[in-house]
Formats: sequence, C-alpha cells, structure tokens
Amino acid sequence: MTSLREFSEYVHNQSRRPPMDKVHPSIQTELDVLASLTIQDKSESKIIASSASFRECLLDSQHGQQLTELIKRLLLDGHGECILPLWKDPDDSSVEVALTRGEFNSAVENIKQICSKLTCTVTELYPAVESDNTTVRGTVLIREKIVAVSDMLEIRVAVVGNVDAGKSTLLGVLTKGGLDDGRGKARVNLFRFKHELETGRTSSVGMEIMGFDDTGKVVGANDGSRKSSWRDIVGWSKKVITFIDLAGHEKYLKTTVFGLMGGSPDYVMLMVGANAGMVGMAREHLGVALALNVPVFVCVTKVDMCPPNVLQATLAQLGKILRSAGCRKMPIFISSLQDVADASPNFVSQRICPIFQISSVSGQGLDYVRSFLNLLPFYGQFDDSAPFEFEINDTFSVPFVGTVVSGVVTSGTVQPGDSVYIGPDSLGQFTISSIRSIERKRQPVTIARAGQSVSFAMKKLRRKDVRKGMVVLAKHDGSTVDSGSSSLATSLSLSSPPKSVREFVAEVLILQHATTIKIRYQAMLHVGAVAQTCAIVELDRPYIRTGDRALVKFRFILRPEYIKPGQKILFREGRTRGLGVVKEVIHGF
Repeated sequence: MTSLREFSEYVHNQSRRPPMDKVHPSIQTELDVLASLTIQDKSESKIIASSASFRECLLDSQHGQQLTELIKRLLLDGHGECILPLWKDPDDSSVEVALTRGEFNSAVENIKQICSKLTCTVTELYPAVESDNTTVRGTVLIREKIVAVSDMLEIRVAVVGNVDAGKSTLLGVLTKGGLDDGRGKARVNLFRFKHELETGRTSSVGMEIMGFDDTGKVVGANDGSRKSSWRDIVGWSKKVITFIDLAGHEKYLKTTVFGLMGGSPDYVMLMVGANAGMVGMAREHLGVALALNVPVFVCVTKVDMCPPNVLQATLAQLGKILRSAGCRKMPIFISSLQDVADASPNFVSQRICPIFQISSVSGQGLDYVRSFLNLLPFYGQFDDSAPFEFEINDTFSVPFVGTVVSGVVTSGTVQPGDSVYIGPDSLGQFTISSIRSIERKRQPVTIARAGQSVSFAMKKLRRKDVRKGMVVLAKHDGSTVDSGSSSLATSLSLSSPPKSVREFVAEVLILQHATTIKIRYQAMLHVGAVAQTCAIVELDRPYIRTGDRALVKFRFILRPEYIKPGQKILFREGRTRGLGVVKEVIHGF
C-alpha cells in the first residue's frame, strides 16, 4: 500500500516532469554522459579558489563585487526579492558567520550601499538578537523598488477550513486593516451574494488581495472604515498576496475543490477554530491540500474567547494530526518575528508547518501573520518559452467591453491582439478568437506571463459560448512555410485546431472508499479548472479498494474536455476520494 504523502509527491513530480518518451534515445544517452562528466575550466577553478568567504564579503569593501553578484543572483532566484540571513552562508547553510554588534551594523551598511545602486530596499526583519555574549544574529529583506504591474510578484493563498472557523473575517481584517467587532463586521464586504450576507457563510470562490511595498509594509490597510480599491493597492505594491476565499460548509465541497484545483494556489492557509478543533471539513480540506502537495500553514482563530484548557487540547490535537503518517509535517508554533523569518524560507523544503494563534477581535498574532505573508517565497515552476495556455476559471459580461474570461496562465506569454483558440464546446470543437485587452489585478497590462492570474477581453465571442473549464491556446500560423518545404506537414499540424479528449488513462490511488470500485463506477472528477462527472470504462484488475494503486481509463459523461498527460486529477463521490495523474489521453469520440 502506498502512503498518501509518497503518492502525492509522485503525482507532483510527474506533473512537472516533461515526458521522456519525447526525447530521442541517442540524445538521452548523450545527456547522461555529459551529466556524468566533471569538466571544469582552469580559469573557473582559479576564481573559485580565490573567492572570499561570506563573512569577508560582508565586512571588506574590497569584495564588494562578489557580494553584488551574490545579491543579484539571490534576487533573480527570488523573482525580485530575497531573505538574507547574516549569520550563515546563503550558499552553505552549515557554515555559520559570527558577527559582533559593530560588525553586524557595518555589514548592513555595506549591503545598503550595494542595494542603493541596484535600486533595492534593505529592511531588517527583526532587531538583531544576541546568540551569546559576543555575537549577534539578524536577517534582512532585500526587495526591488521599481516593479511594473506585469512583472509584479504574486502569491496565491487558498483559505480553507471548517464552517464558522473565521476565514472571511480574518481576510476582512487583513485586507482592510481594522479589527472585527465579534459579530461579523469585518467580513461584510467580502460576500458576493445576498444569502451569504444573511447566513454569514461563504458559498462561492471569493478573491481578495493584500499588497506589500518595498519595505514590507502593508499597502491600502487603514482603520477599517473603508475598503481600499485594487487600483490603489496594485499601484503602490511590489508584492501582492491573492487570497482565494473558499467555502467551509460540506454542501459546497465541489466549489472548494474547484478553487483548489483551478485556482493553482501556491499555499494553503488552514483555519482552525480554537474552541472547535480539527472537526468537520477541516480534515477534508487538509487531506485535499496534502493530496495536491500544496504547502500548508495553520491559523488557530478565536483564541481570545477560548478557555486555556480547550486551547491546549486543540493545539495538541493539531500537532498529533500533523505528525501522523499521512501528513508527516513538523508543527512550528510562531511566537516572534525571528520565528517568522526563520520559518518562511524553509517552509517548503523542510516540510515544516507554521502554526499561528490569532484573534480577529483583539488583534493577537495578526502582525506575525502579516510578516509571514510578506516573506512567503515564490517557488512555482512555469515555462514562459512554452506555447501559450490559459485555463478559464470564471466568465463575465462587461458593458462596453464584451465577454471577459479570467484564470491562470499555465504556460507561455500572450499580448493584446494575438489570435487564439478557445474551447472545447459541447461538441469538442475549438473556435478562433483574439484578445482585445489584458488586465492583471484590474490594471491594464501589455503582456501576460506564465504563472500569473489575469483577465482577457475577447473579440467576437458571446458569454454563453464560454464556460469554466475551457482553455485558451495559442494559434500558430503556418503560412510562412513554402509549399515545397519538408516541414509543411509540421506547420500545418501547428496551425490546425487542438484536439479535445473524451477518454484518458490515469494512474490513481484510492484514498477512501467504503467498498469496492469496478467498471461503470461514476464520480465527480477535477482536472485543473475542469469539473465533470466521469465513468470508469477499464481497469487493470477486477476491482480496486481503499489504498489500491491502479491504472484506470476514464470517460467524460457530458462533453469532451482539453487535458494533457501529467496533469493532476482528483475524483470524489460521497465520501470517496481518489488522487491520480493523467498518463495518456485518447483523442476522438
């Protein structure tokens, strides 16, 4: 039996790995040979041998060029920002750097002088603390000052948890800046429908943004009297956190799973009520996040109204669940800004799970949450050089603009005026359209890149002809190829419409099922932004049970969809849960 953690990592790696069957065997052999060689240029070895240590770079101005190159590399890896601990070597964390108080201040000044030439801001994340009687430890944040809207760093955070855990209330407090009155004042502006205002429960996928400037301060947060516009937040922000507010009630599980699959979140913020604990849908949402291999951090809410013994029981229960064989995470309780600075860069790689104890009424722990969100790194792997592909998560009809679609660019780049394919429709066909304009966070941009959540205004397209789950793909033009060219067939294939899929083969792991699953079993299947009922038409064995790993052929019941090998799938039916990865697609009906 394969554990959930092992299979989720396998699915995650398969979804990011290019199919090796497309690499020619001879080329693969050459790559293996080159990888085994350790050829090093003599000049390069001299540079490495003469390179100064990290401590010397910090304190000696003669090594300023080496420190400058180090900061440039860290900024490039961090998409315009980096967290630089001055008490250890960033290239080798096992090498500690001992600095006195005077040396630490001198190192910070040297970094500031270098960053002033790079148009960057240096901010100390917390007051330098003494590790012993002579040395101190400190960490600085380096962030670029000038960032265009099209290049702005965006982190998507999905907010999940059981009903009445305080998800919408916390988002209202974080985005508006005020505190809640204990009766739902902070969440009023987040609801989209009348019945949400009446019941106080989210039933749709909501979007809110929170901006940070180059020094790490929150942009647009005031006393809570009014809600800042997205234009004001984006205009002054260098980094934006996009919150995907999801429903906590059990009957809205389809909406929640759609937000987790189609929204492509970088992180999941799990909300747990201190007085209730990990009950209801909180366990379901944690299981889905672990199955999708999305990093999770926890906020324990309502600590101001919870008795101390109940709070301790909730924290003990939470720690036990996180340490279990299914999660295998290390809970870290955040109690200082130093804990925030140490946990945020190691959040993904070290499998730790930060836990915050907060209150939206008293404000306890909210500063730690804001600092943690400010330092969250971007680790997504998106290919700008691949063909353009965009998944539609929502559709709108805007007066004087026309049909607008929103979603996430999964690969490639696109500009206004580009011709694209959009589909598939109910018959599996794609239509040709073009992009009239592009907006990112309600601001017009001239280009959209992979990994960004944007909106497109489409030309000559009615809203009734588009739906959630469709894709927008690049339209290649093969008219420049001569008729006598040997690559004519390839060019024509590129200019032909893409093909939809009715059946596909996936490798799945049954996470939970009461009995057995056989042929003709039907369940709701999620692939990216696609959510449709599928039936099992073939199995590699007579039946499968909980914990079994098998190859399964699915067939879409209602209409064909556009999916690719390597995509993650999640299917559910009642309390049945299954996770998998697409291995093969079958074109034609």
